[in-house]
Amino acid sequence: MKKYPIKKFFPLIIIGMVLVIGIVISAGNKKVPLPENSPLAEVKAVVYKSPTCGCCGLYVDYLRNRGMNVEVVSTSDMDSIKKQYGIPKGKESCHTTVIGDSVVEGHVPIEVIEKFITEKSPALKGIALPAMPSGSPGMPGAKQGLFNIYGFTSDGSSSIFMEY
Repeated sequence: MKKYPIKKFFPLIIIGMVLVIGIVISAGNKKVPLPENSPLAEVKAVVYKSPTCGCCGLYVDYLRNRGMNVEVVSTSDMDSIKKQYGIPKGKESCHTTVIGDSVVEGHVPIEVIEKFITEKSPALKGIALPAMPSGSPGMPGAKQGLFNIYGFTSDGSSSIFMEY
């Protein structure tokens, strides 16, 4: 059996790795349009975020790549945004999205936002995915189980809206 030194094939291995990485990145940035009947296709979302937060920018890209019309407002005073929109203590994340009179806190998947907007309960002011869970839109890593998405009211009370 003939042995081949690895350094002989090293350039081919590097080229192959670069091609695979390029394909994966291209697939991740592919625009996935919303269905024509989606309630999100006609609305404007305003994302309030810190100017230095990278994952917030990735979340904005995620929403835009799915066909949402997104305006970004950068602010270094996110605490006042959380207070203004009534985000309950313990349900905060790094960015706040406002869609009409509804609030979406954190890295909430678009399917959950669509369900929230479609089935909008008058009692709910918004939904929240607290913290910055691994594998959520805009966050690196693998998803670790179901996300607990909370619904919250104007008085600050909250309960599970759905698991996703």
